[in-house]
Amino acid sequence: MEQTIESRKSAGIYPAMGYTSNLDILCDFRIDVLNRLLETHMPDVDLNALQAVKFIRTMEDFISTVVHFCRNGIGGEVDIEDFAIIEDLFDTKPGIGGTSAQAAKALAAVGCPSVIHLTDDSREVCDILRSPYIHTVSPAGELIHTDQVKQRWEQEIHYIIQFKKGDVIRSRNQTIEIPASNRLIVTKVTVNEFVPFSQPYFDYIERHAKSISSNVLSSFNCIKDERVLRERLDAVKRHVRSYKNNNPTGVVFFEDAHYHSLDIRKLCIETLYSEVDIVCMNEEELTLTLGMYKHTVDIEDIHSCIEGVFFLKNLFNIKKGIIVHTKDYSMYAGDEPGADIESGLIYGNLMATAKAMYGSYGTREQIAEVMKLPLSEKGLRHLERAMASPYAAKTAVVPTKYIDKPKYTIGLGDSFVGGVQICFM
Repeated sequence: MEQTIESRKSAGIYPAMGYTSNLDILCDFRIDVLNRLLETHMPDVDLNALQAVKFIRTMEDFISTVVHFCRNGIGGEVDIEDFAIIEDLFDTKPGIGGTSAQAAKALAAVGCPSVIHLTDDSREVCDILRSPYIHTVSPAGELIHTDQVKQRWEQEIHYIIQFKKGDVIRSRNQTIEIPASNRLIVTKVTVNEFVPFSQPYFDYIERHAKSISSNVLSSFNCIKDERVLRERLDAVKRHVRSYKNNNPTGVVFFEDAHYHSLDIRKLCIETLYSEVDIVCMNEEELTLTLGMYKHTVDIEDIHSCIEGVFFLKNLFNIKKGIIVHTKDYSMYAGDEPGADIESGLIYGNLMATAKAMYGSYGTREQIAEVMKLPLSEKGLRHLERAMASPYAAKTAVVPTKYIDKPKYTIGLGDSFVGGVQICFM
C-alpha cells in the first residue's frame, strides 16, 4: 500500500470522489437514554411491534424508529421534521458526512491524495476536510485545498445514532438484546436534495483524465424530485463517457446507498449501472436491489450472493463486476477488473476495520495494529465455499479482520470505498 501510494503521488495520479458532503453530528448514544425515553413516552408499548416511520415528526416517531433499527441490528436513514425533537438527548461532536468526503478522509489518513466534489461547502465541513492530501476544484478550474473554498451552498446536517451489539432495550417486563452494531442516520436534507454539480470539477476530471485513476459516483439517494435526478444522471452519463474516452483504462466506480425512495433508487440503477465498470454495495443493499427485480437471495449463503451478483451484472450489463462489502468479508465477482482487485479489497477491509476499532480514519500505524487481529471465522468459511464453487475463477473473497463490538459504525463503508481506490492507482 505504501509503495503504491508513494509511486502514484510522485506521478500525480489521484482518485476522484463524488458527489456530496455534509456535517455529521455524532451522537453519544446510550441505551439507558433510550430506555428512559420508552418509560416516559411509550410505557405500555410492545417493543416487537414498533416500526420505523418514513418521516420523524414526534418523539414517539423517533423512539419507534430507533427501536426498530436496534431490534433488527440494521442501518439506514430517516428524515426528520425538526432536529429540536432530539438535539438535547445526547452529547455530540461534529464529523464529516458523505461517501466522497469520508472516503477522502480515509485516504488522507494514509497519505493518499484525492480530488473531491463538495455540496455542503460550509466552513465547518471545509475545516474538517482540511488536509494537504484532499483537493477540490475552484470555480477557476484549479486544484485547491478546502481552506481556500468560499461557501456557495447551504449547510446540511445529519445526526448519527450508533448502537452497539449486546446492549439491551428494556421496557417494563420486556427485553431485547441488540443483535449487531450498526447506525441510524437522521437527516434534514437541504443542499443534497438537489445535489448541485460543480461544472469546473467535471471539466477538470475530463481534462486531466489520464491522471484520474478512478472516478467514484455516489450520493444520489437524497434526491426526491425525479426531474432533478434525471438532469443529474444525464450530466453524469455525459461526464463518464468523456472521462472514459480520455482515459480508457480509468475505472468508473458507483457506490450504492440507502435511498429515501425506491422509485429514485430504481431510476439510478437503470440509468447508471450500464455506464459503470464496478458497482459497490453492502449486503443489505444487495438484498434490496435483488428483491426489486424479483430475485431472492440468502445473504448467509455465499453461493446465493454470488449468483445474485451475476444476475445483476448480466441484467444491467455492468462493464466489469460488483463488489459486496460486509462485516465478515468483502467480495468482487465479475470479469477481469484490470487491477489487483484482491489488494483493493484488503485495503478497503483494513481501512474500514480501523475506523470501527479506533473511531477515526486509520493511520498506517493503526492499520498495522489491525493486521494483528484474527480473520473473521465466518468470512473464512465463505472464502472456502466460494473457492470450491463454479464461480471461483471469477470471484475474489477476502475475510475481514474481525471486531465483535465495533466502537464506531458510521463511515465504515465509505472508508472501505476509499481503500479500494488504491488498487486502481
